[in-house]
Amino acid sequence: MPRLPGILGSVRVRLLVIALLPMLVLLPVMLGSAMWRWSTKIDNLLVTKVTGDLTIADQYLARLIEMSGERVDAVARSVDLHEAIGAGRQAAYLEGERQRLGLDFLRIAGPLPSERAWPVIAAALDGRRQSAIDILGAGQLEALAPGLAHRAEIALVNTRAAVPTDRTDETRGMIIHSAAPLVLPDGRRVALVGGRLLNRNLDFIDTINALVYRDQSLPDGSQGTATLFLDDVRVSTNVRLFETVRALGTRVSAEVRAQVLDEGQIWLDRAFVVNEWYISAYEPILDSFGRRVGMLYVGFLETPFREAKRTSILALSAAFVLIALVSVPVFLRWAGHIFRPLEGMTRTIAQVEAGDLTARNRPPEAGGEIAQLARHFDSLLDRLQARDRELRSWAESLETRVEERTRDLRAANLRLERTTERLIMSEKLAAVGEITASVAHEINNPVAVIQGNLDLARATLGAEADKVAEEFALIDDQVYRIGVIVSKLLQFARPEDYSGSADLIAPAEVVRDCLVLTRHQVQAAGIACEVRAEGTETVAMPRTELQQVIVNLILNAVHAMPEGGSLRVVAKDCKDGVEVTVEDSGTGIAPEVLPRIFDPFFTTKQAQGTGLGLSISQQIVSRAGGRITAESIPGHGSRFRVFLPGAKKT
Repeated sequence: MPRLPGILGSVRVRLLVIALLPMLVLLPVMLGSAMWRWSTKIDNLLVTKVTGDLTIADQYLARLIEMSGERVDAVARSVDLHEAIGAGRQAAYLEGERQRLGLDFLRIAGPLPSERAWPVIAAALDGRRQSAIDILGAGQLEALAPGLAHRAEIALVNTRAAVPTDRTDETRGMIIHSAAPLVLPDGRRVALVGGRLLNRNLDFIDTINALVYRDQSLPDGSQGTATLFLDDVRVSTNVRLFETVRALGTRVSAEVRAQVLDEGQIWLDRAFVVNEWYISAYEPILDSFGRRVGMLYVGFLETPFREAKRTSILALSAAFVLIALVSVPVFLRWAGHIFRPLEGMTRTIAQVEAGDLTARNRPPEAGGEIAQLARHFDSLLDRLQARDRELRSWAESLETRVEERTRDLRAANLRLERTTERLIMSEKLAAVGEITASVAHEINNPVAVIQGNLDLARATLGAEADKVAEEFALIDDQVYRIGVIVSKLLQFARPEDYSGSADLIAPAEVVRDCLVLTRHQVQAAGIACEVRAEGTETVAMPRTELQQVIVNLILNAVHAMPEGGSLRVVAKDCKDGVEVTVEDSGTGIAPEVLPRIFDPFFTTKQAQGTGLGLSISQQIVSRAGGRITAESIPGHGSRFRVFLPGAKKT
């Protein structure tokens, strides 16, 4: 009973949550999600619009560049120019054409290296009209036309978020650079070069702005802007620094500069322009050399759109609050009718949880659905009480069965261990039998013949044998080597006759012995063997067991390379022990097979193997406190690693 108030409170809270969840949780979530999607869609539409605006501005700039080239080409092809050149008054004629066409300079350029350095002029000298954006220094501008450098110069304005700079002025000029081929009366080919300075060219930028942002193309309060940048400096813009002062000399933010000028990407996002946030689009401008030298920008004020979104969100939120204030009291009144009938059920639950399985609701016959639920709950409690008695009886029986099954498992485990020991001996004897048969066939008979003939040769030659003493000594060395091989084989087959220090062995030495024992199989398969037995650490385990593991791994590698290959065996000291690696370049092991290779009786050799080699090897290594792992790539070979802990120093 002490938990009853908490339980009743919990019921009330849950019922209130059920009643108010749709209104106070689900509806706000849905409303917020809808407003977020609506806001995102509006932002996407704004970006789409500014993308179209940038396309219009880019097309106008491209057309302006193309028209400049067409006009210069028309002058170069005109009969009046050729007549003026013939009469020696081309300077006056070109000045008149410059003023008529609204150019800042119009001149004739010869095939000098300094002139050919400009791709536009080089193309004209080769007979092709070309027009592009180019950047000229103050000296070059002044050489083209007096006062042009002064017109181009713009004082830099300290701009927030721009890349820091030590410069105070921008003295370079951005020009539309056009050239057309011209043939002089004497047959020489020159270029007619004209251009227009874009620095402070307010008519040009205002025309772009008028084309992109016509009347009523933006909502009230918004304002469209366009800007031409030389590098990151505004050299022509209708963005205002103050109400009547254009933001010439201000610079773009470091973030926009990095994306547009450094990476050559188009910026389509909101950006802080001088002193306001704009929905902005920037694209890089390339000069005739293909370098990014400036940017073209269009954008419009974000504030009216942001205010419109905020007003809409506030209106929707206010409507939701009003609906909630009206509907929540109604929900609470309906929920109150459920509290009282459920309190009786809550008390019964509390008594049952306290251990009184005899507690019941016992509702009146009349009472509607809640009373029917209480009666059904009483019947469930009756079943629960009966099931509890059955479970207690089953638990006692289950404990007895678990004890019996545990005894059976212990006995089965003991039999399995004994069977495993017999399997280990069987596998070792199988490996010894394979090696012994090969050695007996390949070594013993030739050794007898060699030794007999060697003795006969010495007896027959007598003193003459001294002349071939060196050759006889070489034969003796090889016979001795064969004896070593046989000795290692016997040491593997009958370890009790060759036991050294009790189970304290150096794995590097065992690796060398195993390679002597398996040399025939390796050589017969045409396998190139690389050995690095460098470790000096010792491990505590029977020598024959480690021999069995390494021989089994080497023979498995040989079987995996029936057409020859390379075998690499490494024994080296590592942290806390010794690591032996056997790596081959054979057929490899399929990924679905690799997890099962250490299972008893699992083999991929069909009738050639028992499926016990790797399983027994794993048991031997585990018993010594180590581990054996395998990794393989089908078609590229396998690598087995055996780690053995070092013997404790005393």
